[in-house]
Amino acid sequence: MSKLTLTNVRLSFPSLFKRASFNGQEGKFEATFLLDKVKDAKQIEMLKIAISDALSDAKIIVADDKICLKDGDNIDYDGYANSISIKASSKEMPILVDKDTTPLVEEDGKPYAGCYVNAQIGIWIQNNSYGKRVNANLYGIQFVKDGHSFGASNSALNHGFVNLDDYIEGFEDICDDTLF
Repeated sequence: MSKLTLTNVRLSFPSLFKRASFNGQEGKFEATFLLDKVKDAKQIEMLKIAISDALSDAKIIVADDKICLKDGDNIDYDGYANSISIKASSKEMPILVDKDTTPLVEEDGKPYAGCYVNAQIGIWIQNNSYGKRVNANLYGIQFVKDGHSFGASNSALNHGFVNLDDYIEGFEDICDDTLF
């Protein structure tokens, strides 16, 4: 298995503190990492080489749609355009650390979808009764920096409320009590 470290990549669809679930079935700890096609070209090439080497060692051919590395331009999700994505998972909870390597807990609020991270992953080949695939194991994630949170809406800007700090005393007198 080829182990790699991705640096300063965006995090998407993280299930890091709890296992992902699908149709009521408990799954794995998982995350998808987004690499900018231009800025991260060297890392993308490193991933392609690792996948090619793993396939060569396994002496099998795998269809493109069964490889964990995907072209983000073909995926209709926030932040995926002009990127390459790679999904990694683990049966065991990955190591999660902050910039200074202190352990992270869920209450820290990071890492989150849209932030930037370093990720330790491993490429491996599946060739069994469940099919032939190229997969990635997830070993650890280090929070690097904040980013625009995926899934955050602009509804806060168009909510229809006014800033109550702009009003003086007596605001309660002008409100319709039936609204509260």
